[in-house]
Amino acid sequence: MVLSWRNHPKIRSFMLTQHEISLVEHRHWFNKVNQEKNHHLFIVEEASQSIGFVQFAQSSDDGIADWGFYACPTAPRGTGIKLGVKAIEHAFANLKFKKIVGRAFENNHPSISMHLRLGFKLEEELIKNISSSSVSMALLCFGLNSNEWQIQKIKESK
Repeated sequence: MVLSWRNHPKIRSFMLTQHEISLVEHRHWFNKVNQEKNHHLFIVEEASQSIGFVQFAQSSDDGIADWGFYACPTAPRGTGIKLGVKAIEHAFANLKFKKIVGRAFENNHPSISMHLRLGFKLEEELIKNISSSSVSMALLCFGLNSNEWQIQKIKESK
């Protein structure tokens, strides 16, 4: 399921690696990250339906984790926000991360909008080469720390 979502043109077009992932490549990736203690993979569900995939990768013991995510390609509009809220809440409450870092290409307007709606702040803009072409594009880097998340939750509950 995750591989078919990842290979969907709607998802793949916004990835750093944009080629179609083979089953062998996917299994190799899964086996590798599944053995890393600081890598967390999740299928997010709502009403017993899988709505998306989220991964967190903590590179050191500093409490900062990169995240990646995508909603099921056939999911209704608004699913990304639901997915993000559930994942972020889990990351701060259960995984005890201090900060989550996300990235989106400049043309990925849904992801940029979602990061901003979830309270992320734009921290950096990098120029990246897309792996399947000779095209370079701005990669926007966002950050959200646990204190900002808690403040936002309090504001939204009022």
